[in-house]
Amino acid sequence: MTLATPPETTRTALRIHNARLIDGTGSSPVDDAVVTIDAQGTITYAGAAATEPPAATDSSVHVVDAGGRTVLPGFFDCHVHLAYAQGSPPSRRAELDPVLVTLDTAARLRQTLDAGITTARDLGGLSAGYRTAVETGRTVGPRLHTAVRIISHTGGHADVRLPDGTDLSAGMSEIADSTDAARLAVRRVLRDGADLVKVCATGGMGSPYDDPDDEGLLEEEIRAVVDEAGRHGGKPVAAHAQGNAGILTAIRGGVTSIEHGYGLDDRALDMAGERGVFVVPTLSTVYAGINKDTMPDYHYQKKVRWSGTTKENIARAIEYGARIALGTDAAVGPHGVNLMELSYLVDLGMDPMAAIVAGTRTSAELLGVADRLGTLTAGRTADLVLCDGDPLRDIGVLGDPANIVCVVQDGVVRKDLLNLRATAPATDTLPTGRRP
Repeated sequence: MTLATPPETTRTALRIHNARLIDGTGSSPVDDAVVTIDAQGTITYAGAAATEPPAATDSSVHVVDAGGRTVLPGFFDCHVHLAYAQGSPPSRRAELDPVLVTLDTAARLRQTLDAGITTARDLGGLSAGYRTAVETGRTVGPRLHTAVRIISHTGGHADVRLPDGTDLSAGMSEIADSTDAARLAVRRVLRDGADLVKVCATGGMGSPYDDPDDEGLLEEEIRAVVDEAGRHGGKPVAAHAQGNAGILTAIRGGVTSIEHGYGLDDRALDMAGERGVFVVPTLSTVYAGINKDTMPDYHYQKKVRWSGTTKENIARAIEYGARIALGTDAAVGPHGVNLMELSYLVDLGMDPMAAIVAGTRTSAELLGVADRLGTLTAGRTADLVLCDGDPLRDIGVLGDPANIVCVVQDGVVRKDLLNLRATAPATDTLPTGRRP
């Protein structure tokens, strides 16, 4: 018996017309635009219909009338925790049947993709096997970069062991209490397939033993992590950093990105700007991540105490022109509504177009894939979303997955509320192992 090729693994040459194009570069939107994609999943044209180059008639190209909808690049979420359900303490995951964890994680991958996120960076708890599963077509979800585990000192933000030392997180953490231990921790996570390294430069909200203003790894320990990651393919280093003292330590230590950055002051912004450090504010944890009924009291109290300060400091970072990429910390907040983060950036003063760029081109720069992803320009990989409404007038339309009517990833139609697959000619089956 021959099995049919699933439609979600088949590339289709597409010509999307009658669209409003926002290409992710920050350029003005283009009305009556056309985007064409070849059978290999590469964008061949994105621009005004009036300047579209002539093309030979090809019956294999599926023509899509966008009906005036907005077409944008596939979005990024640079800070997720897909292995955990919203509000589920990482310290209890090992109590669950691993089969259920796997199936639930696969469902969250799908949910995240359907929200318009075609690429995600998981910053703790997700095995590299999920990345491979997406790459090889075993499951459907955003293409993944994963830190696998988080490097923390004893009693620090990622130390989720019980007081007797029992680790119920199923291995979310790497504990390092010296420079040598930090180097070994990097080697262990890279051995397990990590694409990047994550360290804790401060305490945090959800950790029981510390506070956001507490400092985490020492500067020399962070430097050792950065050096070790650099020695192994130039891997980037993300720093969980909330209080300002730890933020400064992380920047001086050479990290690639500051995650959260709630306590950023002018000195930290200047230093980050000078060194090209990205800021991933995860505002969803402030706007949508506070629920007294589902949070431990210590977590709730810290969130309430820091909420106003966070908004003030991130608003200042936006005004300053910090290099901001999009991240939600999904699991602390809800999965599957990732692009609500854009609304929170706009609420704190970011222009809607700038917010879209933060979630596309700038995020692609953070992940080192801007030569292939993040903008709708000729030669880039065909990741795009088609949405109802005009996000420049109401950025909130992108935050509702019901408005994301089509998601194309690597030339494959992944979400299809327009029923494109009913008439689309199959042209190319997605090969295993391709990782744009």
